Amino acid sequence: MKAHRQKKLTIILFVAAGLTVSVGLILFAMSQNINLFYTPTQVAEGEVTIGQQIRIGGMVKEGSVVSANDSLQVRFETTDFIHAVPIEYEGILPDLFREGQGIVAEGTVDAAGVFHASRVLAKHDENYMSQEVKAALDAAGVNTETHPSLVAPES
Repeated sequence: MKAHRQKKLTIILFVAAGLTVSVGLILFAMSQNINLFYTPTQVAEGEVTIGQQIRIGGMVKEGSVVSANDSLQVRFETTDFIHAVPIEYEGILPDLFREGQGIVAEGTVDAAGVFHASRVLAKHDENYMSQEVKAALDAAGVNTETHPSLVAPES
């Protein structure tokens, strides 16, 4: 092989190796920051890896909200009307958070199946429901237009 061809081949191989390493590092970094969305049924059935950062969405179960008297600790359940998952959160909840409303929570699941939320998001008006929560409820066979706890009260 001639010297100039060997030099070009070396440069091409070096650039290819550099690109491969760069793409690998980018994909690794992206995989560490992905928050996958799960329904309460998927979490209850064990589809979630313990300690994995995820988002869970559903409706706040009626009668499940329990607040601590001496701290900002709140415990409630979210449901897709098939399964319910207990959620523990310490912090200030959104103003629109209440029972029977749709939420999306970010956090991790422990070995006991309790979801430890680092952030809780609530819907912003009576007609809005997160597309992910709506899809999860539709997949569960819940009619979001006629279900009693999902219908907005008339003013």
